[in-house]
Parts: sequence; structure tokens; C-alpha cells
Amino acid sequence: MWPPSLRPTEAWHLDMDAPAAGLRSGLGPARGSTETPVPYEAAHGFAEASPRYTDLKVSLHHRLLDMLNLAAIETMPRDEFRREIGEIVRELLNRDPAPLNLGERTRLVEDILDELIGLGPLEPLLKDASVTDILVNTHRHVFVERGGQLEETPVRFKDDRHLLRIIDKIVSAVGRRVDESQPMVDARLADGSRINAIIPPLAVDGPLLSIRKFAPTAIDMARLVELGTLPAPLVQLLRGIVMCRRNVVISGGTGSGKTTLLNAMSAFVGPRERIVTVEDAAELQLQQAHVARLETRPANMEGRGEVTQRDLVRNALRMRPDRIILGEVRAGEAFDMMQAMNTGHEGSMTTVHANSCRDALLRLEQMLGMSGIDLPIRSMRGQIASALHVMIQMERMSDGRRRVVSLSEITGLEGDVVTMHEIVRFHRQGQGSGPGPSRDGAIRGEYRATGVRPLFMGALDAVGIEVPAETFDPARPLE
Repeated sequence: MWPPSLRPTEAWHLDMDAPAAGLRSGLGPARGSTETPVPYEAAHGFAEASPRYTDLKVSLHHRLLDMLNLAAIETMPRDEFRREIGEIVRELLNRDPAPLNLGERTRLVEDILDELIGLGPLEPLLKDASVTDILVNTHRHVFVERGGQLEETPVRFKDDRHLLRIIDKIVSAVGRRVDESQPMVDARLADGSRINAIIPPLAVDGPLLSIRKFAPTAIDMARLVELGTLPAPLVQLLRGIVMCRRNVVISGGTGSGKTTLLNAMSAFVGPRERIVTVEDAAELQLQQAHVARLETRPANMEGRGEVTQRDLVRNALRMRPDRIILGEVRAGEAFDMMQAMNTGHEGSMTTVHANSCRDALLRLEQMLGMSGIDLPIRSMRGQIASALHVMIQMERMSDGRRRVVSLSEITGLEGDVVTMHEIVRFHRQGQGSGPGPSRDGAIRGEYRATGVRPLFMGALDAVGIEVPAETFDPARPLE
């Protein structure tokens, strides 16, 4: 009756902390079965499950946990494991009087497998390529972002205990923990997706989980132009900025596309340069061969062993980098980053949360003050003015699109003020596809130069980058 490798044992319980990586293929029919496979989309339709279906799934899941010997999970090929578990679930279903049609039976097998070796109700959303963010607001509500817009899904957890088990499974698989003594956690899944979880007592109504899905391939400049993030003429200017080794800060709000643009710009770095990346949660996808990736580490259960971004930036300086790319500057590491940019590591890049280029400068100034080094205001601003060359502002607009809305050059220090000139600006003209409002609500606008030619034009000429003169003509839009 039972497949040999999964015979029942007297006292065995499934290791719910086992990693869930690699579970992306659909489920085939049982060996010897005459059933026709149901497509994944049909088997995992997003229609909300009935209480009867949910109760049956939970009952079967508990029975499997009590009766199966799954010790071979670590050594058995994943497809074989899925096939044998599928046979057992089908056999249990044959004994159950609850009538199920073929679609429900196939979906139930897939859901049980998701509970055993995946992330339960979240698995269909993780497999959906159109979903970029998954936001779980207690067991009752699951939202996703598609095309920059939030929408609620019919996906539900049975209760908060069910959701807590999935959260614990996620964080324990990457060496983290979440409990009453440590109710918040940031982590990264095996595929690179970023997760944040917060549980009671801090989360008042129940556990909250956020997943920023990892794109399997980085979005390049051509795709950003296609998406309307920036106009094609701006690509050559950004290419020149990277190749002539200008230090760049990309600022914007949460989810505005800062990291995506940083990834795309990094493709212009030459293959002979050594790049060291420093990130809180590794998500950069640099394509060069000579890349050294560093990631922070939280404190352990005893509160020891923490490695901060500042520690890693300092260590990066000892690794003979040509460029340092800091995923996001948040605190005192800003001082070490400015020092690196001022001491032979030109062409370094980072991002910062801010609503405008001027706000980004103020935030950097505040972060320099968090370094623990007592610097006068003028000295801090002098550090910023000499270290940075280009500021790029990103914005996620109400239509869901991420856009470059401003590109500015820092030109120096006048008195106690860091001066900068805006080079290109996005002019918003309205919302809709025509002169009046439209149903799609798309933001209409155009990119225009301000007429100011950047001071780094000489550096562009030195590396052989030609930017057409019309790029800086304010009389014509950049298209």
C-alpha cells in the first residue's frame, strides 16, 4: 500500500523547518493512474475554498504528519517525493466519503504538498510571475501587488496558528527566529525574495507578513524604457555617468524602483573593475564576473554576533574595490561611504529613502551625524558636496508606474549650502490617455531638459561617450 521509502513509523513528525526551495513544478498523475492531469492554473484557481474543503485539507494534513515516515525528505529527489506523497493522499481520499470532483481532488493533492514541503496558501502567489509583492494582514486577508496596483486575493489561512506556522517555517529555514521575545524579523528566502514578519503582541490584530518577490532576471535599461520608467535618450546619459565614474545616489520612496534602477545602471560597469556590494538583505543582481557580495547579519539569541552595514563598508575598503555599491544607506555607514567616495573609489553608488533630491541630501547629513563622529555642519556638507556627483529621484505614481522624475548634478558648496543643478525633469501633464480622464488612470507627462549642461561633460568626452546636444535642449521633449 505505502511506497517503500515512506512507510509509516511509530513516532515520527515532519520537520516543518525544511526549506521550501525548488517546489515550482506542477503535480503529475499517480503512477498507474488513468487520470488526466489538470493544468496548474485550473487546479490552483484563486476561487475561495469552501469550509468543507478547508476542513478536509487540514484533516488530511494532520493525518499525514502522524502516520508517515518522511525522514527521506532530505535525500529523496523532490519530484519523486511529490509523486509518492500524491499517491498516499489519493489513497486517503478514496477512503473518505466526501465527494470531490477531479479538479478538487487534484487541487487538494497540490495544496497538501504545499503544506508539507512548501509555504501553504502562499505557494500559488509565489508561483504567479505577475505578483511582485505579497502582503498578509492576519489570516483573514492576503493582498498582492500586480503592475504597481494592490488587490485583495481570495487566499486565506485557516487561523492565526496556521499563519504563524508558515512564518516560522520561512524564518527558521534561513536561520532566524520569531517569537514573543523577538516579534519582528527581516530575512531573505532561498530564491532572494525579501520577507518581513511581525507578530503579536506588536501586531495588534494578528501576524503580519510581507514578501517582496525576487525577479529571476534583472530588469535592464531596455525594459525600463519599455515600461516608461525613463526615456531612451536618458539611457546614454546614465551610461556615461557610470562609465566616467561619477558617484551616484538614487533616492525615492519605498517601492519606487531604486534598486531596480541601480541594478540596471550597474550593467554599464566595465568587466575589468572589482565591485564590492554591501546590503542588508542581498537583492542586487550584478552581471559582472568580478563581484564580491556582502550581507549583514543580525544578533543571535544572546544578542551577540551582529554585523552591520557599517562594519561591512569598512571591511569592503580592505578588499581592494574599484567601486562599492551600497544597497541602501540608513545610518552611520553614510560616513564611511562618503569617505570611500572621496578616497579613490569613484563610481560608487547607493540608494536612500527620500521624497526629493534636496531631501536626500538632508537625510545624508542626518546619517553623517549618526556616525558618532562630532562634525560641524559645514564639514558634513563639505563631505557630501565633494563625494557625490549625481542625484536621481525615483517615484512610484498613482498609476503604479515607477519613473525617474529628476536627474540633478551636485556642483559644490556655497557658504553652508550644497548646490546642485537639475539636468532633466519629468513634467506631469495629467492623468489619462487623452485630454480628458481615462479609465486606465495612466499618468501623462513628458521629460524635458532644463537647459543646464552638466559639469561632467568633459569626463564623458574623456571616456568616449557622446551624448547628443539635443538631450540638453529644453525646447524639445526627450522621447
